[in-house]
Formats: sequence, C-alpha cells, structure tokens
Amino acid sequence: MVKDQEVERIAKKLEKMVNKKSTDGAADLLKELKNINMSLETLQSTRIGMSVNAVRKQSTDEEVQTLAKSLIKSWKKLLDGAENKLDDKKKECSSPASSSKNSPESSDQSSSRKQEPPKTPTTPTTPKITAFPPAPVTTDSVRNKCRELLVAALQTDNDYIAIGTDCEHLAAQIEDQIYQEFKCTDMKYKTRLRSRISNLKDQKNPDLRKNVLCGNISAERIASMTADEMASAELKEMRKALTKESIREHQLSKTGGSETDMFICGKCRKKNCTYTQVQTRSADEPMTTFVVCNECGNRWKFC
Repeated sequence: MVKDQEVERIAKKLEKMVNKKSTDGAADLLKELKNINMSLETLQSTRIGMSVNAVRKQSTDEEVQTLAKSLIKSWKKLLDGAENKLDDKKKECSSPASSSKNSPESSDQSSSRKQEPPKTPTTPTTPKITAFPPAPVTTDSVRNKCRELLVAALQTDNDYIAIGTDCEHLAAQIEDQIYQEFKCTDMKYKTRLRSRISNLKDQKNPDLRKNVLCGNISAERIASMTADEMASAELKEMRKALTKESIREHQLSKTGGSETDMFICGKCRKKNCTYTQVQTRSADEPMTTFVVCNECGNRWKFC
C-alpha cells in the first residue's frame, strides 16, 4: 500500500511536468522509480507506465529518455512474464485431456469414439471483457504523430486520471476512424484532425473532453462531428445571438427603408439604394441617414 502511494505521488508529479511542458527534475523521479521493486498490480493500479512514457516523449534530455526507456523495458518484461505464466497454466489444464488419449483404454475405444458426434463442453468459459476494441496499429509516421497530438489534447487536464481512460488507446481509435473515412493522410485528413485536437484542448469547453474520455461520445462520433456540434454551450449561444442580429439587420434594411436614387454607392457607383433615418443624437440634432446599396450590399452612414 505504501509502495502504491509512493508510485502514485511520482506519477502525479510526472503528469504535472508534461502538462507544464517542463521536465526539470524528471531524472530524479525516474531514479526513485528504478529503486522501487515494482509489481504487476502496482503497474496496473497506478498506470505509472503511461506517465513515464509521456515524460519520455516530452523531454529532450538524453538522461531522462534513457532512464524512461530502461524503466518501460523492465516493466514490459514483468508484463510478458505474467502472460507467459498464464499461458503455462492453460497448457497444464489442457494436458490431462491429451494424456488420456494415449492411455490403453482410449486406444481400445478409439473406433467407437470416432463414430460419436463431438460433445459440447458443459463447463462455462469466462468471457473476456474489454472496454474498447483493440487499438489499430500503424507504422505511418504522419498517423503516429497525429495520434500523439490527440493524446496530448485528451490529457489537457487531469480528468483522464480520475476517469481512468487509456488516452493512447482512445486516440488511436479516433485517428483510425478519420483515416478509414479518407483512406489517406491528405489535407482533408489533417484538417479534420486539427479541428478535433483544437476543440479537445479548448479550456473553455471541458465538457466535450470529459464526454469523450467517459465514452459518452464515442470515437466514431467525435471523428465525424461538425464544428457547431463540438462547440461549447457559451459559443453556441454567442453564434445564435449573432445569427439573430444579422437577420434583424437584414430585415430592417429591406422593410424599414425607402428606395431612392439620391445617393451614389462608393463601391459600384450605382444609384439603386435604400435609406433609413434614425434619431441617434439629441432631439435638436438632425436625424442620421443609413444607406444600403441594393446592387452590391455596401452600407454607409450619411449625416
């Protein structure tokens, strides 16, 4: 328990360094990790591997990169060893069935068993539960760079730590959905990714990022959302107000004005205009005349 708390403390410090884009002191923290006897349970519960890998990508210090690579390599061996043990147990469980085939009794009854239909096993198997489909793998440098930028956008705040989301896995899912639509890394592909990254990084729109991390918005959905759909509630209200204002101005210019040929447009030099007069100053001052060219839409004020 104490070991887990110590690893979590180091993980949080490393994540703060990545968010601040400053890895000063990371070497000392990585040396502390090297002296800790790491277990598979601690690796899985603290997710320290992701923090170390993020620091490795962020840092330009050779010592930090070397220490990070060494730690990740040793932890990978620990994970591989656990998987090998699981495979050995599976083989041991299946060995009695194979040995029974070589016994005298099985050889005597081989002819009769061949004619019997295969029996369905009655022992229920434990289903394998996964939160996400397998992450698609690619060797394309452009696609891998886009995935790194998506990971950084998803990790803008520390929400992913509390939620427990594998940002690298999720970023790979989002990028692959976009790539499957365009089938290449052309300008349309890059533009689509840039809009996802900028909206996910937006500090004024944390709800979008949280919904993606929680799975409320799927990787397939975020890959195809429009700019209006990704916008924050505040921005949506602002756009709505601007739309209403532009419609109101357009209606005023058409319904509230009078057509005249008294004015000459400064742009197209035509006389087809509409004007309205509004009292913008005190009552003893003359009214202000607003003119709109019906040909090119040019607007000006005539005092």
